[in-house]
Amino acid sequence: NVGGGRMAVEHLLECGRRRIAHITGDPTYGAAQDRAVGCQAALEEAGLTLVGGKVLFGSWSEAWGRSATRRVLEQDPDVDAIFAGSDQIARGVLDALHEAGKSVPGDVAVIGFDNWDVLAAHSRPPLTSIDINLEHLGRVAAEALFAAIEGKTRSGVEKLPCRLVTRQSTF
Repeated sequence: NVGGGRMAVEHLLECGRRRIAHITGDPTYGAAQDRAVGCQAALEEAGLTLVGGKVLFGSWSEAWGRSATRRVLEQDPDVDAIFAGSDQIARGVLDALHEAGKSVPGDVAVIGFDNWDVLAAHSRPPLTSIDINLEHLGRVAAEALFAAIEGKTRSGVEKLPCRLVTRQSTF
């Protein structure tokens, strides 16, 4: 997740964006914290800081994405990119930007996280997203569980690669 957060921001930077906000989910979730760490590390390496100076933590919902985006636009109307901690949050971000008359990606680029096809590919515009390959992740977790049930335990952290799926929300 740290790598995915870094990957998301690096993509936005490659698209020429410099005024980036990060709207994400529940701060008690390790995934939200990891994505925020990766996001901030990539910005620091580029000599930049987050719009508003901090990560906006909330719920994993479209409603949170909408309300947080309205707050970002009130505080900094010149924001040029938003990294959403999930595709569901990103859908709310897209709604709020549309309501505010902002063009995506013309005025503001948007990137999500999870690459849930039903959300990302069918957004307007289609959403660029970090794909953590949830199907494979679930398979690996199930295999580890079955192995543990059979008495074959393993320890440590298993890292799986993620990838950037570009769509029209960041071109």
